[in-house]
Amino acid sequence: MATASQDATATGEIGHFINGEAVAGASGGRTHPVYNPATGARTHSVALASADEVENAITNATAAQVEWGGTPPLRRARVMFRFKELIERNHDRLAECITREHGKTLSDAKGEVVRGLEVVEFACGIPHLIKGEHSPNVGTGVDSHSMQQPVGVCAGITPFNFPVMVPLWMAPVALACGNSFILKPSEKDPSASMLLAELLKEAGLPDGVLNVVNGDKEAVDVLLTDPRVGAISFVGSTPIAQYIYSTGSAHGKRVQALGGAKNHAVVMPDADIEQTLDALMGAAYGSAGERCMAISVAVPVGEETADRLVAGLKARLETLTIGDGLSKPEPEMGPLVTREHRDKVASYLDIGTAEGAELVVDGRRAHFPGDDRNDGFFIGGSLFDRVRPGMRVHSEEIFGPVLSVVRAADFEEALGVVNGHEYANGTAIFTRDGDAARTYSERVEVGMVGVNVPIPVPMAFHSFGGWKQSRFGILHAHGPDAVRFYTQMKTITSRWPKGVRDGGSQFVMPTM
Repeated sequence: MATASQDATATGEIGHFINGEAVAGASGGRTHPVYNPATGARTHSVALASADEVENAITNATAAQVEWGGTPPLRRARVMFRFKELIERNHDRLAECITREHGKTLSDAKGEVVRGLEVVEFACGIPHLIKGEHSPNVGTGVDSHSMQQPVGVCAGITPFNFPVMVPLWMAPVALACGNSFILKPSEKDPSASMLLAELLKEAGLPDGVLNVVNGDKEAVDVLLTDPRVGAISFVGSTPIAQYIYSTGSAHGKRVQALGGAKNHAVVMPDADIEQTLDALMGAAYGSAGERCMAISVAVPVGEETADRLVAGLKARLETLTIGDGLSKPEPEMGPLVTREHRDKVASYLDIGTAEGAELVVDGRRAHFPGDDRNDGFFIGGSLFDRVRPGMRVHSEEIFGPVLSVVRAADFEEALGVVNGHEYANGTAIFTRDGDAARTYSERVEVGMVGVNVPIPVPMAFHSFGGWKQSRFGILHAHGPDAVRFYTQMKTITSRWPKGVRDGGSQFVMPTM
């Protein structure tokens, strides 16, 4: 059997992973180009699945789930343990795959693999996580107990910015809970998902339990409407999250849809300014700002704090290194994922200026390899000062290396800026004052909060998710909420008549 990567090399086109093998696309030539963002070169294309191809994946997943769902949880956990070992063995391969198609630096890509691996480690504990509850004698001679059982066929629709981590937020927990899973990754960087499918097969996952369908809205709509799919997980922009949630829910599915973000960092006058600058540079410009947890708005309290912060950021941006994420020495920031997205981010620099914000650093003027060596999708880090709530550069998710500074006179005004925004994914406060930190943590209307931590992404054994327009559905991603999402509870109440039970003796250790 050819692997997914071999198939792409031989044909120039990435297909799908259905029923345990890589298969070519059969949708009549509908494809999407895949680029190396650092050079602008088209490296291959990816097939866009037809409705029939997605239905075929669902059919295979439905058939395979019956036996997999009945497999003892310990055996399912052992597959996750082997999968964990294979990810560790292929760490560099996965990271290079991310960098070649997404553009983030290699060290950042390696970090992404680690954060995804942590969810696999969490899934290895599934026997404990789904063991249910038991209450004897709820009535005379009557016992009750609960069971966490699989939902059935689940699907995940994942974004381009984390082609390994976000699929690993979903699939390992879903699979460990006894579900089959259909992954629809971003068409912009599909190779990593195909490699993950190969590794799961090598780990011992039965054919058909995990399927990968590459595609666009046509594929998504089948997953949202087919009655055999019981649950949908999504990470992406808010407009699409709203569509996924409303459509999937209308068709009777449980839906977990994580949307966009505009994450604020409040900087108090007593904050360590050098540490704050270090944190903001990484949080705003790391991964070229293509993170749903990126800090895209800084809210310094007081004019002096704001002046020091803007001056420090400007100085650091002037020395920010930009280039191919695989080059040595490694740059601090790579390109954006596509030319179209680069141009969209650049357009916000004109929008902000027209709205009256002060463009302190224009990333279009930065020097990067695209100036003289290639046609990569580069733009430098940009900085706006004196941004006001209501401006588009503050209200809209830019999803690029653009940091806006909104000045606040005091703590209450800063808190109001954050709470007044429709997005509420993550936030941070930088301060030495415990009272300010505690008050902010309690009163801020945001799902994830960092205190002197710029990107407060919870560990895998906690759950990830924002508030307001950043999340649709009740349950969050990974951690305990993921187990709840990918299982459904059944409660059994039983009474047995008293009598004599016959049976022979056994003298061997019972095994599975």
